[in-house]
Amino acid sequence: MSLLSFDLPSLETIELEPDGETLRVWLNRPESRNAHNQLMIREVGDLFGALNGQTQYRVAVLAGRGKSFCAGADRKELPPVPGNDREARYINQMGRRAARAIEDCEVVTIARVHGHAIGGGCCFATSCDFRVTSADALWYVPEVELGVPLPWGATPRLVSEIGMSRARQFVMTSERIDGSKAAEWGLAHEVCDDESGLDEAVDRWVDRLLELPALSVQMTKYQMRGYSQLARLGDLSEFDGDASARAIRTDDAQARFGTF
Repeated sequence: MSLLSFDLPSLETIELEPDGETLRVWLNRPESRNAHNQLMIREVGDLFGALNGQTQYRVAVLAGRGKSFCAGADRKELPPVPGNDREARYINQMGRRAARAIEDCEVVTIARVHGHAIGGGCCFATSCDFRVTSADALWYVPEVELGVPLPWGATPRLVSEIGMSRARQFVMTSERIDGSKAAEWGLAHEVCDDESGLDEAVDRWVDRLLELPALSVQMTKYQMRGYSQLARLGDLSEFDGDASARAIRTDDAQARFGTF
């Protein structure tokens, strides 16, 4: 037996669908358009971290059950009450750790985006190596509009992926864009006319990746990740959680979160 054996974990907010050398990872809270709660964030981080310790899956496809990929934070969930300041900081950085786990995952990752990719959902998608989207999908990070800075290490990631000019436009003005514009900007690698074409497009990406030599694909991902480390020089995203926790207490944020 391989030293890097892997048992699929038991998850509550995520459904796992093994498919040969591909693992299809479904965000599975369709009743809330896959809005992420604390449990989902933790499970996403744990899963993609665990994938580093196995060799049976070469590609992971991150998708959403129901009408959306992920509609952002579940605003019906009451925030956890930390026992002390250190626990509060740990909780505030959970999203950043989950997004970084996707970004640094050893397997190649593909996001299948439809419906909504809002806030943390957009962060999940842009943390993947490749993104395939439907033309009518809504890509949107509302944080600045809500009165808080964009957390989860998303700002340097967006700067690296789409450039400073577009990242500034997307983040600072909370601009809503559809899947076609996401592809135009470089947020997505392929756009489909509607959701019905997504699976065929994703399968095409999966098939192409799997027909390439496994080791050279993985080592090239290592190279790409190494070069991208340049974008992390001076990366202040470790303080994202602190900034968000401070900003959310302002009168503007309190008012906007309550009515958004």
